[in-house]
Amino acid sequence: MTYQPPAHTSQHWQVTKPAARGRRGMVASQSRAAAEAGIAILEAGGNAADAAVGMAFALAAMEPWNSGLGGIGYAQVAAPGGPAETFDFGPVSPAALNARDFPTTGRMKQDLFSWPEVEGDRNIHGAMSFCIPSSVAGYALLHERRGRMPAKDVLAPAVALAQRGLPQDWFTTLKIANAASTLKLYPESARIYLPNGLPPVTPYQGKPGFFRLGRLPETLERLQQAGFRDFYEGDVAAAIAADVREAGGILSAADLAGCKARVLPAVSVPWRGHTLHLSNGLTAAPTFRRVMELMEAADWAGSAPGTAWHLAFAKAMQAAYAERLAGLGDAEPKGAETCTTHLNVCDADGMMVSMTTTLLSSMGSRVVLPRSGVLMNNGVMWFDPRPGSANEIGPNKRPLTNMSPVIVADAAGNPSMALGASGGRRILAAVFQTLALVSGFGMDPEAAAHFPRIDVSGPEGATADRSLPQATLDGLAAAGPLEVVEHAVLPVNFACPNLIQIRAGGERVGVTDVMSPWSAALAQA
Repeated sequence: MTYQPPAHTSQHWQVTKPAARGRRGMVASQSRAAAEAGIAILEAGGNAADAAVGMAFALAAMEPWNSGLGGIGYAQVAAPGGPAETFDFGPVSPAALNARDFPTTGRMKQDLFSWPEVEGDRNIHGAMSFCIPSSVAGYALLHERRGRMPAKDVLAPAVALAQRGLPQDWFTTLKIANAASTLKLYPESARIYLPNGLPPVTPYQGKPGFFRLGRLPETLERLQQAGFRDFYEGDVAAAIAADVREAGGILSAADLAGCKARVLPAVSVPWRGHTLHLSNGLTAAPTFRRVMELMEAADWAGSAPGTAWHLAFAKAMQAAYAERLAGLGDAEPKGAETCTTHLNVCDADGMMVSMTTTLLSSMGSRVVLPRSGVLMNNGVMWFDPRPGSANEIGPNKRPLTNMSPVIVADAAGNPSMALGASGGRRILAAVFQTLALVSGFGMDPEAAAHFPRIDVSGPEGATADRSLPQATLDGLAAAGPLEVVEHAVLPVNFACPNLIQIRAGGERVGVTDVMSPWSAALAQA
């Protein structure tokens, strides 16, 4: 007898994620603790902008591998009767960044990008990999322009969560273990995340404990008392600049002082009876628009996409990515190893916020700055080490990113859905499919969250959830290279979307990624 072992299956259960439903405010986050912080802010009288800012700060303590004070991001904001805006706090390189400081080895590197390998991987981790951390500037501008609650109250949940500490459960162990090989290179990172040289583990029985993230609680308290700009021009800025200087980095006090977020008009595009407010700036929006155009001729009949729709979508994504990458080379991260988070908020008045933030890699640069507790990004990896390339390393530059926060408006122009995802180059496919399921096919958000997806992250090939119908898998395989995979906690084969929808009668429905164990959508009572 000849026995052919079957493909390995890591999960033998059916996983479901409940949707939240209500008629007032609602939040959706990859961290339930951050979602609870957002609800607390809404209950205290804050609006969607206040809640989004408070949740973003909370995520610095509750999801440090995905985002934080040392990161960057984009947010979409819209309210009934008002303009839709993009808050751009995307990556900008330091003024002293120079390609000569990143000599290559002559080998190619297969990390998030297919770049030439840099000596010592100094563009991937360590103090030379920092871009200017603009997240706090973005949160501050969003609060200033759209919030109404005092900043100290907006920060209060984040301070309390940071003082309590990060849960020491199995998911924390998993995320820290994935970055342990480089976390151990940096003393403060190792001290916090690798006690006794190993990732913290949950107790075998009982409840998991918590551990503090260095000086992060004190930094959040300082911002609460001194204001957000202290991060760039005050005591916190001085602490960051001193630590970077001592670590051998080039990010300077002047880089911090000059950091400003900006507000741009959203890119508003009609789509199937709706208006999509896409993010302005160097995001996935142009490629998103191209996919929209290519999908107009697809088969939109019925209550769910079939084989023909999936084949059209795979072809559209491949064509759009071929155009996107033609002038940039491999200028974006490919997979879900990227360290990104997405949150959505809706308040009782109908204002919606869709925000995506990132540290780029998992745990960013892996460097926790000891004086501030800030885990820094590794945004220099967005740039190509090859001199003369379209995206070469250089000073004061903005690289292209994959982020795609979206707000959908109804026929009357009022915001009706906020959505987005984390997961590197896989974001676009996840966001478009989620949009298509809910707004294109009219599917309930809860059903849409559980509907199997495909991923197309480049000019050729596709990845498909093995739970798709066999006819769809066969059709995709006949059209080109296909990898059939599980949708699991790890490996992360698909981006992690979440959304909030305002229905015609005013009901709010929110849901988060089914396979993200900490994620949750919560409704205001």
